[in-house]
Amino acid sequence: MKKIYISTRDLVSALSSRLYENQERKKLVLYVSGKKIKVTAGTSFLIIDDVPYQMVNIVQEYNSDFYLPAESFFEILRKTVLPGLSFDKRREILDIDVVSYNVQALKIEQKSNGTIVRIKTQKSFSDRDISSFINKHGWFYLTIVGGRVDTSTLNKTITRGIIQRIEADQINETSQIALKLRSNVISHEWYQNHDPNEIVITLRTALNNNINRLKKVKDRWKLDTIVLDAGHGGKDPGTSGKYGTKEKDIVLDITKRVGRLLEKNTGIKVVYTRTEDIYVPVWKRNKIANEAGGKVFVSIHINSNPNRKIKGFETYFFSSAYSAEAIEVASRENSVIEFEEKKINYEKLSMERKITASMASSMFLKESEALAASIQKELDKILSTPNRGVKQAGFYVLSGASMPCVLIEGGFVSNPSEEKNLKSPAYRKKLADSIYKAIKKFKLSREKLLAEE
Repeated sequence: MKKIYISTRDLVSALSSRLYENQERKKLVLYVSGKKIKVTAGTSFLIIDDVPYQMVNIVQEYNSDFYLPAESFFEILRKTVLPGLSFDKRREILDIDVVSYNVQALKIEQKSNGTIVRIKTQKSFSDRDISSFINKHGWFYLTIVGGRVDTSTLNKTITRGIIQRIEADQINETSQIALKLRSNVISHEWYQNHDPNEIVITLRTALNNNINRLKKVKDRWKLDTIVLDAGHGGKDPGTSGKYGTKEKDIVLDITKRVGRLLEKNTGIKVVYTRTEDIYVPVWKRNKIANEAGGKVFVSIHINSNPNRKIKGFETYFFSSAYSAEAIEVASRENSVIEFEEKKINYEKLSMERKITASMASSMFLKESEALAASIQKELDKILSTPNRGVKQAGFYVLSGASMPCVLIEGGFVSNPSEEKNLKSPAYRKKLADSIYKAIKKFKLSREKLLAEE
């Protein structure tokens, strides 16, 4: 099969971009549409704004120029930087559609009791398209699904009031506007009022009668509802062991044990995606989680590997950057969609999934990773099997939940000794106890941070 490469110098010229080179270290940096793209000769990796992506072939060096594998490079560029880009490998033609921005400008107004931010749009967005959040580092994030933001214009906006810095970004089909705040706010909200082509954000700073409103804002982020997802079920047995142990049965028992501990000892409302041996599609599991107002989503599974010697436990959180081993695990778990009667194109994310894809990268990613680390730590205290660590992978069941979410692989049923353990109620109790303790500690840690803000 013919391999097509493109010169970085030609690419920079075609895109009217900037290029910085370090021939000694065999590295270069491209700036395309406000994105920083790092390339190294002899490797197949791109670093786009500190996030790694892997191409099919390595970058070649010839006559002091770097040559990129065209097809995979342009596909990554289309998904992350230039949504209007298309590459015809047969005709070796690159097309770039001019993007019409529907999130066009931002204006800041300073008031006596806070700051008002007005975002000018070309269209009216529905309420479910828009979400907002302030993280512990003082960044306010506004996410607009279906938005196409003029990053250059917004990033050049003159700041005033409580706004210290503006960073607008485009993530696939979602716009994200990040505002760095100079100080804490007692409340924040957004709304669309008389002008359908304007999103108004209010950031209140005065210490007045808004204490109750501040409490309500914080209450929204308290871990009061958790969604527990027992993987597979019904016509989808999941993986199975040499002696007939089915994943769907083991994980349902563990999930119920975790739920009972949480309900009895924490006051957290527990919502289950299934409580019996039935098949629940991936899209419906996400829907259950979001409609229940879940603050955390935990999906429980059992692993498998052709190498029967492999054993141990690992916990995943959703990310687009992951290892070959993680891809293998995700591919097996994602194959569940073959059982679905209602076919959904999972490559083209649904509305809820688009929101999550954006939110996870800035708001929920660190919390998901922290929860995963806590689970691994607690499991490691009580299990004698190997701790395989915290990992990242693109699980469909995690991509649609608008909250911190993790997927636990509690052991390898393909390993005879672990299969024997997993069949034991006492061993499943150990797993459930550890998961419960990790969630409880995560809840306390999260609410401590809220109390400090």
